[in-house]
Formats: sequence, C-alpha cells, structure tokens
Amino acid sequence: MIYVIATTQVKPEGREAFIKGHKECIAETRKEKGCVSYEGHTSIHDPNLYVVVERWETRDDLNAHGKAPHMKVWREYAAPYRASPTVIEIISDGKVEKF
Repeated sequence: MIYVIATTQVKPEGREAFIKGHKECIAETRKEKGCVSYEGHTSIHDPNLYVVVERWETRDDLNAHGKAPHMKVWREYAAPYRASPTVIEIISDGKVEKF
C-alpha cells in the first residue's frame, strides 16, 4: 500500500475556487485503477492549507495517476490559486520519500 499526503498553501482569495475545482479531480481520481481512497481536506488550524490524503495499491498505480489527463487539467486550473508549490510525501513500509 502506498500513502500520499499532499499539502498546498492556497491564496485566501482563491480558496473556494480551489476547493470547488478539486472536487472534479477527486471524482475522476477515484475511478482510477489502484485508487483505494483519495480525499481533500482543509486544515482546522489554517483554513488556507489544503491537504490531500491518498491511498494506492501500488507505486505503478500512483505513477499512472500523476500522468492521468485530468491531473494535467487540475494542475493548470489550480496553479493561480496556489500561494506556494504543493509538498508531496509518499509513504510506504515506514519510509518517506519527497519529490
């Protein structure tokens, strides 16, 4: 099992549009092969910190997700709403990878 935690600091004025747009991405991602779960959340401590929690059956499934057409659309849509680059952590077997 592969776990992913992706955090994005969102511009306050773009927060609602970012979250609304991500709902479409969530719906498409949940249809992907190997997607066990994929959810978006807002931090209770910082309303402009958006956290995506994902679970994938294999690393290959996760890699395919990153190349999915809807992810390209999502990245382009979300770019103007980000206050900083998304930080992604991949967790498997107790090891953490950052990229």
